[in-house]
Amino acid sequence: MALVCHTGLACRAWGAQTRTRDGRGKEDRGRGSCKLVERFAHNAQAGQHNSRSITKKWTAMAAQTTTKQVAENSAESALLEALIGVQGRGRSASKQQLQEIAEAVSALEAEGGVPNPTASSLIEGRWQLIYTTRPGTASPIQRTFVGVDAFTVFQEILLRSTDNSRVANIVKFSEKIGELKVEAAATIESGQRILFRFDKAAFTFKFLPFKVPYPVPFKLLGDEAKGWLDTTYLSPTGTLRISKGNKGTTFVLQKTLDPQQRLLQAISAKGDVEKEIEELVRLNPITNTTDFSAFAGKWRQLWSSQAAEANWLQKATSGIPNWQIVEGKTGRFENLVRFLPGFQLRAKAQSEEVSKQRLEVKIEGVDLEVGPFCIPFKITAAGYTDLLYLTEKIRITKGNRGSIFVHCREQDSD
Repeated sequence: MALVCHTGLACRAWGAQTRTRDGRGKEDRGRGSCKLVERFAHNAQAGQHNSRSITKKWTAMAAQTTTKQVAENSAESALLEALIGVQGRGRSASKQQLQEIAEAVSALEAEGGVPNPTASSLIEGRWQLIYTTRPGTASPIQRTFVGVDAFTVFQEILLRSTDNSRVANIVKFSEKIGELKVEAAATIESGQRILFRFDKAAFTFKFLPFKVPYPVPFKLLGDEAKGWLDTTYLSPTGTLRISKGNKGTTFVLQKTLDPQQRLLQAISAKGDVEKEIEELVRLNPITNTTDFSAFAGKWRQLWSSQAAEANWLQKATSGIPNWQIVEGKTGRFENLVRFLPGFQLRAKAQSEEVSKQRLEVKIEGVDLEVGPFCIPFKITAAGYTDLLYLTEKIRITKGNRGSIFVHCREQDSD
């Protein structure tokens, strides 16, 4: 978080007066201010796991092709757009986000995609899970792993390319740690449905020369080890799939993530965020990024790089939940840093367009809000912000001292 529009400049605090938010009160001068499974899940959420390996050039080229193909299908684009900013593969989605996703899924299912998907070679291969619903009947693996953004979840399908048809669910913890693979024998029941029966599972750790069996006796589970998977939509390009399981779960998967999804995954997994930003900036879909109407609203900060010359306040609030609120008509900015409920810092600034990508920013003051009380600080600064990338959901900016910020638009604009 950079204090209001991320100018990154040192600020001068001249003093403050204490008052209640409604203007009452007296003035006073202020001063500047399974246990192995559980362990992996906990560590990932605490940011203990590092990034995956660097993607090769041909992968990025394939992703560009995928993005273009998906863009040609407005219904697919609507689904992918609705999924941007949804954390935990749906675990923390708002009611509005869930509704938008459900509507986009229904539109694609009505459209149909590839007929009889189980008969198509496009269904085979490794698919990455990007969203799932969570009914109460979800499996222990789904409840434990799927909602952890630091893990990558895949599904492999091999049907007609082998005599031994298989379906496998894979949870990749990180490149340095390893993965859990749960496998099932598969048969095709219809043009949409695959029947499966889980028969083996194991952890593969990079630091061990052998596999560690997953402690589930599939042979003793009987029908509990069986299930089915319906593919309700398969993209004609073979890059997007919607499936529904026998426990009522809906899955959205991609073979190759588009650049925006790759950026969000890199942020979640603490990967090479700068590399993904560079790719997105190169693909910037608009020219006049400083059009205030284009980026008005409430933006939640997802990631920031702190340049060496960033001011102390920016560094101090890095990693704390914060938002930037932009007024489309006036060009006014507000940065909100929420330390705790009822304890937050609100900074205000005015901006002015100086080029197609640059805004001049002047900080006008900062308020420390504690419950019903507001302590204003006379903090002033000036600088600029370059807008590097902007879509309906994602915004990337760079401050004049070199810090870079990634924001995601939220529906709530208050």
